[in-house]
Amino acid sequence: MKNILPGLALITLAVLFSPLLAAKDVFKQGQDISHQDVLRGSVTPERAWWDLSHYHLDIAVDPKRQFISGTNTMSYRVLSPGQRLQIELQPPMELEKVTQDGEALKVERDGYSYFITPNREQEKGEEYQLVMAFSGQPLVAEKPPWDGGITWQKDDNGIDFIASAVQGVGASVWWPNKDHAYDEPDNGALISVEVPEHLMDVSNGRLIKVEENPQRKTKTYHWQVVNPISNYGININIGDYVHFGDVYQGELGPLDLDYYVLRDNLTRAKKHFQDARRTLEAFEYWFGPYPFYEDGFKLVEAPYLGMEHQSSVTYGNGFQNGYKGRDRSGTGWGMEFDFIIVHEAGHEWFANNITHRDIADMWIHESFTNYSENLFVEYFYGKQAGSEYSRGTRQNVLNDKPIIGTYNANREGSFDMYPKGGNMLHTIRQVIDNDILWRKILRGLNKDFYHKTVTGRQVEQYISRHSGKDLSKIFEQYLRDVRVPVLEYFVKGKLMKFRWSNTVEGFDMPVKVSIGGEWLWLTPGNGWSEFQLKTPDAKVEIDSNFYISVLNILGN
Repeated sequence: MKNILPGLALITLAVLFSPLLAAKDVFKQGQDISHQDVLRGSVTPERAWWDLSHYHLDIAVDPKRQFISGTNTMSYRVLSPGQRLQIELQPPMELEKVTQDGEALKVERDGYSYFITPNREQEKGEEYQLVMAFSGQPLVAEKPPWDGGITWQKDDNGIDFIASAVQGVGASVWWPNKDHAYDEPDNGALISVEVPEHLMDVSNGRLIKVEENPQRKTKTYHWQVVNPISNYGININIGDYVHFGDVYQGELGPLDLDYYVLRDNLTRAKKHFQDARRTLEAFEYWFGPYPFYEDGFKLVEAPYLGMEHQSSVTYGNGFQNGYKGRDRSGTGWGMEFDFIIVHEAGHEWFANNITHRDIADMWIHESFTNYSENLFVEYFYGKQAGSEYSRGTRQNVLNDKPIIGTYNANREGSFDMYPKGGNMLHTIRQVIDNDILWRKILRGLNKDFYHKTVTGRQVEQYISRHSGKDLSKIFEQYLRDVRVPVLEYFVKGKLMKFRWSNTVEGFDMPVKVSIGGEWLWLTPGNGWSEFQLKTPDAKVEIDSNFYISVLNILGN
């Protein structure tokens, strides 16, 4: 494919066969913002005065009854004086009791938010624990991972195959927690899961102990995460698993790779999961060291397509390349790798290492990870191949609403945070026009925001500051507006006129063009600018790596 786009480039809308079209309904939410949405989506006073330190989620899973019961021991540090703590647990799960130091606490309920009042003063700087007992039949996932909840299935041998996938709907659909992205437990989590003795649970981090209970005919698997982790990133995967492993020599030394698949899929997985090593190699090059060496890296087979659960990436793409065997870019390059392995592993850097503080900025997760597919292709097949892949994904753009959602309301933005956001980053790379610096910025993001929750503005300002260019209008155009910029131009003799239209006020992105075979930069504004040509009626071509539309208004 050529790297230029002459003449008229039409704004691309989503096509009916888009393999990710269903994902535009990711994490379905009501149109109106409710009182519950505000409680869930904002940092309320009942959340702000305390900081999460650790979770110990200790549960029993009963596949026959599709029932979960247990406790969550939540440790937290007091930041400032406060009276009540806010946590969430969604029905039909029930919060049965909350205790501190063995004493029952007063609990008030507002929707599925619970407000807990300690019996004694919580002193600033001190750490405390709450033990929350809960049980119930959690929400069943209708179409995981998009319609989240717990999946209760059987494998081909009739053995239980169970998994959680709750991004969007929230971890509080199956366990009580501080269900807001801004606060992650600084010291990680211990996940203890009791299952029938013929099954295995695979969760995040490292397996530190397995306890057998012959009387109950169960086994309890204890998994430890030592790094901060998002609530939705904590998962359970229960089935007839077998394990194999490997060691990857990464930037920080040996990294344990562990793979858990259903028994019948072991042979296929041993061959196919080699994409995990390739993915880590490419992304450590572009983004810096894998962020969770202490917790290892796992791929875990799941009864749905996949999800970025931290250090426990879930996989259900059928051991085939592409997205369910299809190339979502339409270029051919998407068939050179397993989409789910690459995309979900990419989230270890953007989503799990760098996490949005508000779901309205979910583009931090999805735009960068969509773009990571481009970078994977480039690393192994060359820069032109990566660029072709990125441009190909434009066929999936909807331009229906802004990429950024509504803050403090539990509202993410458009599905365009995937392909349009990825193409925004590809465009910004062209504007920066320095691949060494661009890689340094990507690695710098993961170093300077290591294990942090951030706002979208912080990410935007970081890229502008470290590139030495004011990119604010570019971010405003692609993140906060639905329109694709149109570069209008015409040539008459030795005069070329050009301008931006269909843009936010003050849009000033420079663009690379070829005029008479010579590549140069133009800096259009919203008014007409002029350029004197060396030869009359010289041919004008626009670098197609810029995600824009182009209109030669004279058509010559």
